[in-house]
Amino acid sequence: MTSRPLSRWRRPAIVALAAAMAMSGALATGTAQAAEYNRILNGTFDSGSTDPWWSNGEVSRAVVNGEMCATVAAGTGNPWDALLGQNGVPFESGQSYTMTFDAYATASRPMAVVIGQGVPPYQEMLKQEFQLGTTKQRHSFTFTATMDFPDAGSGQMNFHLGGQSAESRICFDNVSLIGGLKAPGEGYTPPAKKVQVNQVAYVPGLSKQATLVSTATTPQTWVLKNSSGTTVATGESTPKGVDAASGDSTHLIDFSSFDTAGAGYTLSVGAETSFPFDIATDEIKKLRYDSLAYFYHNRSGIPIDAQYVGTQYSRPAGHIDVAPNKGDSAVPCRAHLNCGYTLDVRGGWYDAGDHGKYVVNGGISAWQVLNTYERAKLIGDAAALGDGKMAIPERSNGVPDILDEARWEVEFLLKMQAPDGMVHHKMHSEQWTGLPTRPDQDPYQRYLSATGTAATLNMAAVAAQSARIWKTIDPAFSAKAQAAAVKAYAAAKANPDKIFNSDDSGGGGYGDDVLTDEFYWAAAEMFTTTGEASYRTDLTSSPHFKGKSLNPRGYDWQSTGPLGDITLALVPNGLPDADIAAIKSAFTAVADQHLAQIADLGYPAPYRTGDGGYEWGSNGLVANNTAVLALAHDFTGQAKYRDGVYNALGYLLGRNPMSYSYVAGYGDRAFKNGHHRFWANQLDPALPVTAPGTLSGGPNSYGRDSHAQRLVPADCKPQKCYVDHIQAYTVNEVTINWNSALAWLANWAAEKAGGTPPVEDTTPPSTPGAPAASDITATGVKLTWSAASDAESGVRNYDVVALDGGAQRVVTTVSGTSATLTGLKPDTAYTFAIVARNGANLTSAASQTTAVRTKPDTPTGGCKVTYSVSSSWSSGLTASVTITNTGTTAWNSWTLKFAFPGDQKITHGWSADWTQTGAAVTATNASWNGNLAPGGSTSVGFNASHGGQNTDPTAFTVNGQSCTKG
Repeated sequence: MTSRPLSRWRRPAIVALAAAMAMSGALATGTAQAAEYNRILNGTFDSGSTDPWWSNGEVSRAVVNGEMCATVAAGTGNPWDALLGQNGVPFESGQSYTMTFDAYATASRPMAVVIGQGVPPYQEMLKQEFQLGTTKQRHSFTFTATMDFPDAGSGQMNFHLGGQSAESRICFDNVSLIGGLKAPGEGYTPPAKKVQVNQVAYVPGLSKQATLVSTATTPQTWVLKNSSGTTVATGESTPKGVDAASGDSTHLIDFSSFDTAGAGYTLSVGAETSFPFDIATDEIKKLRYDSLAYFYHNRSGIPIDAQYVGTQYSRPAGHIDVAPNKGDSAVPCRAHLNCGYTLDVRGGWYDAGDHGKYVVNGGISAWQVLNTYERAKLIGDAAALGDGKMAIPERSNGVPDILDEARWEVEFLLKMQAPDGMVHHKMHSEQWTGLPTRPDQDPYQRYLSATGTAATLNMAAVAAQSARIWKTIDPAFSAKAQAAAVKAYAAAKANPDKIFNSDDSGGGGYGDDVLTDEFYWAAAEMFTTTGEASYRTDLTSSPHFKGKSLNPRGYDWQSTGPLGDITLALVPNGLPDADIAAIKSAFTAVADQHLAQIADLGYPAPYRTGDGGYEWGSNGLVANNTAVLALAHDFTGQAKYRDGVYNALGYLLGRNPMSYSYVAGYGDRAFKNGHHRFWANQLDPALPVTAPGTLSGGPNSYGRDSHAQRLVPADCKPQKCYVDHIQAYTVNEVTINWNSALAWLANWAAEKAGGTPPVEDTTPPSTPGAPAASDITATGVKLTWSAASDAESGVRNYDVVALDGGAQRVVTTVSGTSATLTGLKPDTAYTFAIVARNGANLTSAASQTTAVRTKPDTPTGGCKVTYSVSSSWSSGLTASVTITNTGTTAWNSWTLKFAFPGDQKITHGWSADWTQTGAAVTATNASWNGNLAPGGSTSVGFNASHGGQNTDPTAFTVNGQSCTKG
């Protein structure tokens, strides 16, 4: 099963060729020199599909009785106003080609065939005019090409069908364009090296392996040289035979015994020499930040500033209601949905090469970025992800930069929630924008697609994860996220099978009709955050519980069950130790399968499908499977898993049969032409190449787009079905979910690089002392305890556990021997204990318990609310609400609540986040008006509908306190 339907990236028509362009091609006589090579794809339409043909907005096309029939709208003023064609058509200058097609029309009319350049400056190589009749006729002509495509950009063949006052229908069949000398892709992709290495860096002290391509059946002598050309090590290769995934005859070169740090090393076997590489850690540590920078580059709704990304990658903000954008501040639903509201969905990350924003792909992407931090905080190096570490605008706000970046997407996901709690599947422009198009230049209306269960569960999972991560960093945001998660999860339970009807009109489809994994993931996050019994029941009754969905293929946006397992294995929760152990065992079992596979492969890619093929986005799956190896090392400390991680990372960084580093900017032959509308240097030299730290989707041996079909041999072996071309989106797309996988992996690799191998600790730490309580308030308490000890891997952190009957719930995790707890209930009894965790993630017995009762709630301030209706009509009203802090304590955030006495329904609100359940209305502060000093005020407002009678609400609360009415 491919990770996306092939139609995920179908292109719209490119801008029409101008009529004034001079004809530079010439008709020629003679025959084509390679009659077997047809440069037109799907010219017989036997499949019933029109792919990869495209048409512009004046033309609709369909296959009828084995022919492609195009209906051309009436009133097109010029021939080029109505286009039907194919992109990516290759030509060789000086070679002869013969174009043939059958065609007829509903009424006699002219048309033209135009061949030339499909990107600026749209040079025209040939234009040939024909007169069509009402009966099928064969048309043919021969010409000599005067330009080379793709060297001159994307070649294009199209039919000019406009210039007619009346609507017409034209049918085509048996379209062919035959000629040229080169086979598909010949000469475009540079030849691969015979000695394949990680082109970036091998880590000192760890495994160092390379691949030799050779048909020799005996060991071959290899030579390692430093940057001066001096031989520093030699050895012999180990023959491995023919590798099924690549078709190469391979040998293994292992030079792990050489461990001198340095730059510019090369490996040679005879006359064959590898690309240069380092033995060092600097580049691996740099990749941690470049891979995360991908998300700032692709933010929506904010300028991308040169001070953070450099001048060439800077750009204006996209989709902020500045022409020609229609903007994202009030996006309606698609017309057929009749939802009756608009949503402000500014912000978030652009999903991939397009300008769409998708909840089902944003979910796993945001989760992986957040899990990178959460894992590092619990068992890794969170300091490397702290404030000031990344080049983003929020880098000096006291919050870890990685969380600032993730929040940009999380806020968008929360905004996609409908009033009923369900979440819209996606939002994007009504039509695909062409390449290249900067986000601020997108002229199309943006629309919300339908809500669905999959999107609702994605948002619930990420919001619950966010609630616990931000609990002490930003309690108000934490509460907001948790409320959204609770509402979404309940809505999904009430609508368990609302399958999104996948569509790709203007944006990716992202269809998914198996939702048990999303339910499991969301339940795991909800239970871990809240500890509530209902979520625990959903979790433990799932068929995915205890790692059942882990497999050698890996996880992605459609297969999210393992995300829940990762949370349960890493984040303290109330599950029995035996259940956690079972989950960890599932990871090590699959990790062992990956290691066994890597040992058999010529190139170390831990990834396997049922038939051995490679899917769309195979590199993302390789990265996620490498994370399984990393987690197996986290759970066991065993060196074999750590070595497996760095070997697999080497595959992505150049040790593969294409000799490409699939990470832009890393390695001597790094890919640079990813499918992206702004990183489009291949189409417009004024634009940049793909940004450093970006992961290419990689080899795809299943369905491929027209450019990949033309530039990659049809019989390619799975690991060789790749080309570095911007239009080849099925093999060279870039996306947030593949880069979130790379970012997780790069952070782990940077964390472990150059350190002392961890002790394989099997002894838990000693029991810490019982906590002593102090500074007790109505909502908090400070706990202090004596330290535990661990002679092997040391004490890493402590869980503060609340006991409620037989259940345990982790309240917080800290690295020291004290914790200040907040968010407790007033006048409530609690029982706390402490559990220590060591460097091998083993936990101690719980300490003796301490009982604490919080103090009764004593109001520290008051509030006043002024409610006024500024406009009223037969079916609606506009109202404003002024909130005043009349107490003596400043507010860091506020939540306003009231109930309508009638049938009023809020349709649009401003200056606050508005929600309504039945008659009950809740408004929480926006990011800019949450701080109110004593005496301070802020005004908010809304539009509402009603059934003809309007009565003002009478009772208001702010932060749970009753307010006087002004």
